[in-house]
Amino acid sequence: MMKVGFVSLGCSKNLIDTEIAIGILKEHGMEIVNNPEDAEMIIVNTCGFIDPAKEEAINTILEMAEYKKKKCKYLIAMGCLVQRYTDDLKKALPEVDLWIRLDKYDKFYTAIEELINNKVEDNKKYGEIKTYPKEPLPLASKEEFLGREISTGENFAYIKIGEGCSNRCTYCAIPFIRGPFVSRPEEDIIEEANLLAKKGIKELIVIAQDTTKYGLDLYNEPRLAKLLRKLCKIDGIEWIRFLYSYPEGIDDELIKVVKEESKICKYFDIPIQHISNSVLKRMNRKTSKQNIEDVITKIRTNISNVQIRTTVMVGFPGETQADFEELYEFVKKTKFDNLGAFTYSKEEGTPAARLKDQVHPMTKKARYNKIMKLQQQVSKDNLLILVGKEEKVLIEGITFDEKYYVGRTSYQVPDIDGITYIKSDKELTIGDFVNCTIAKSKEYDLSLIHISEPTRHAQ
Repeated sequence: MMKVGFVSLGCSKNLIDTEIAIGILKEHGMEIVNNPEDAEMIIVNTCGFIDPAKEEAINTILEMAEYKKKKCKYLIAMGCLVQRYTDDLKKALPEVDLWIRLDKYDKFYTAIEELINNKVEDNKKYGEIKTYPKEPLPLASKEEFLGREISTGENFAYIKIGEGCSNRCTYCAIPFIRGPFVSRPEEDIIEEANLLAKKGIKELIVIAQDTTKYGLDLYNEPRLAKLLRKLCKIDGIEWIRFLYSYPEGIDDELIKVVKEESKICKYFDIPIQHISNSVLKRMNRKTSKQNIEDVITKIRTNISNVQIRTTVMVGFPGETQADFEELYEFVKKTKFDNLGAFTYSKEEGTPAARLKDQVHPMTKKARYNKIMKLQQQVSKDNLLILVGKEEKVLIEGITFDEKYYVGRTSYQVPDIDGITYIKSDKELTIGDFVNCTIAKSKEYDLSLIHISEPTRHAQ
């Protein structure tokens, strides 16, 4: 029984790949450990989306390589960075014993078994370079999804409904890394969701690179709304949310489902990236300023107390000061409940990397700081409006000093949005849903007072 440690970097979609890998190894009798000092094998699941993520991945591999001086016998790297740069990485990081590309995941355990049995020659079999995928990468099998080891605790789990992306935004390398979008069969998703519910999971977070594209390749129509309706029928699941819905894919049917289904959190994550039509066109976004404004208006008109999150990019090639000011004024006027911003990163192989008028790094940073300072005040004002209102909160932990419970409202996504601190004279249990009154707010977090009996999840 070999002891294996994992380090998972990047997005929640990458985390699911890690959870599947853990499930496979446990099925073959390996023991998963949390402390790298105890591991005989360490596996790093890398992210290769933008430069900071690449640097983090390389630094993490080097950090884990230090444990080979102790108990660790094998160091393995997998994931998006490996998919893009296998040959370069092999030359730069000889400390790694095995590189496993995304398109070799169907041979994941075979590769590890051959490594242990000294049958892998120069890591070529599972890390060989080929053209970036023009065809969809193979999805994990249904059995592998069902056997994955949930690493996010007892309350929530991500559920992946598709792989890859076909949008071809000019700044994004994901289609080069993971190929075009491919949907999972609906029946497989429902089966996995039922299994998660039986394990006690209370919140499903539906994810894909663009969830609104779900079903187009399998059923010749968008099927996200129909899928959400079916997920709502599963006993035990109390919250359902979906992340990364592009504005052009949000139709009346999807808005209606969110409005009508009580289990679906009244929350939209809509990555608009920009609002200037000239910038959107150069980004190859399939939307416009008018479309974005219309979608947001329609959502807010039809769904009371809805929360909208977005992501914006500053410093895209050719972004003028006037373009940025247009974005700034839009953010100021729209008052998004949550907003993430990042500066444009010049990614090798993408069309945007070849565009002229690259924006100076200092200008990009200044624009980022200005947007985030604005959003901090917007968020503070939005949360202040909630003071005195009652909210349903999912209890997830307790602070180190044990003065407060920690939880989330339905409009707080794990590890992305703020958190909620709960003061209660009664003992609460992780997994309880409690009704609370909001006592005060900060820029991003809430402080609440527990005022009613917890609603415990039916086992």
